[in-house]
Amino acid sequence: MMELPFKIDLKGQTAVVTGGSGVIGGMFARALGLCGASVAVLGRNMTNAEEVASEIREAGGDAQAFACDVLDKESILACRQAVLDKWGHINILLNVAGGAVKSAQIPQDQFADCAGDMLNFFTVDMDNIRRELDLNLYGTLLPTQIFGEVMVNQANANIVNISSMGAYAPLTRIPGYSGAKAAITNFTEWAANYFAKSGIRVNAIAPGFFQTAQNHALQFNEDGTPTERSRNIIRATPMGRYGEPEELLGALLFLVNPRGSAFVTGAVVPVDGGFHCFLGV
Repeated sequence: MMELPFKIDLKGQTAVVTGGSGVIGGMFARALGLCGASVAVLGRNMTNAEEVASEIREAGGDAQAFACDVLDKESILACRQAVLDKWGHINILLNVAGGAVKSAQIPQDQFADCAGDMLNFFTVDMDNIRRELDLNLYGTLLPTQIFGEVMVNQANANIVNISSMGAYAPLTRIPGYSGAKAAITNFTEWAANYFAKSGIRVNAIAPGFFQTAQNHALQFNEDGTPTERSRNIIRATPMGRYGEPEELLGALLFLVNPRGSAFVTGAVVPVDGGFHCFLGV
């Protein structure tokens, strides 16, 4: 199991992690388990979700994997009931499910760079853009609606969403993803206000650029050398490097800490090496 940057006490609390079968979601689920929370690891890939849950149990924690599609209301409702049947309450919801859809990417930074390419903004399949919007935005809204309903007035009730640098300014090539993440930031702030007197805090983490399997093809050539896009990312990141996934844990543990962040809601915390505040000059 991983080492935490610092430890908080979540004993007696139940956490639900959507996208828990993925790299970031699985890491978050393990961290909450190490802090004493009972963890519901939700994912479409049950093999990966069960692996995460098993690691938490082997480390002395309490966890179970659940099959869940964050775009299917009935699937989420069934999952909510299963979690309540097992633990009786839900305190924390992490909306981690999401990500870029490869087939929704525009391969050029600008239209002038098309150079005869068949695929550009005018030819991209809008169904793929819609899939990307649904996965990221609707896949955050729907779990918030369903799990949030049973979190009202629970101790340390809080929701953490995943935004992006694309919410601060549109990133080239991924208009659907950037638009969806901007909407998640807006929804986080809206929900923070809406739930403020219900006992539920709502915040978000906005990761910068991290090296993951999902974005590897955009950042590195087949021979392992960095793409021009990768070099642009490093130039635009004041700290001059990619982030390591574990560097997201500090922000997560701060936001779910019942002692350290009880008066924090509507915050979107950038973990980006300074990318969001650098204009290149």
